[in-house]
Amino acid sequence: MLKLEFHCHTYASKDSLTRPADLIKAARRKGLDRLVITDHNSIAGALEAQAIDPELVIVGEEIMTTKGEILAAYVTEEVPPFLSPQETIRRLKEQGAFISVSHPFDEMRAGGWLENDLLEIIPLVDAIEVYNSRCMLPRFNRLAREFAERHDLAGTVGSDAHAAFEAGRSVILLDQFTGPNEMRGVIRAAKFQVKWSPWWFHLVSRYASIKKKSKS
Repeated sequence: MLKLEFHCHTYASKDSLTRPADLIKAARRKGLDRLVITDHNSIAGALEAQAIDPELVIVGEEIMTTKGEILAAYVTEEVPPFLSPQETIRRLKEQGAFISVSHPFDEMRAGGWLENDLLEIIPLVDAIEVYNSRCMLPRFNRLAREFAERHDLAGTVGSDAHAAFEAGRSVILLDQFTGPNEMRGVIRAAKFQVKWSPWWFHLVSRYASIKKKSKS
């Protein structure tokens, strides 16, 4: 089976300083087979990483909509932020991207979702994130898992790594796949290996945000 990290960031995100080359080294050292790089509203870091290691890296994007964040893999054209969820999903579907939903019940992040808004889009997405290592409270992940089970949705998990050392804390074990269509075909048989990230991991992204703002 392939070991897949579905949610991680590089310096193309406003809250990360991680160089793509360093993220790739960490992923290879930890035995990851695929790495979906999902920078905030950008595919620049993922494209840079894919040029270094095309076998490992899948280009993704974490996109802020007017309701919450969408998490996508196999993105070929960057989708801008602050569109409606439906318009964001439409643009991703035009590219054939695999579409998940970031940390849907995390009340401590701007990218979390209200349940009514989430219900409107679940017929349009391939999965939702049922475990995110950076969720501060266990109930956020529990609510996501229970929601997925209740609505018969496939799940993804991710480390939400903003530093290279975080990569691979939560991974998906999948049968071999190539491209988004085959990923859709195997996602329901996925197995998960998850590990919570302590609160101080968030200091990494906070420091990155402050440092970038000070230079702007």
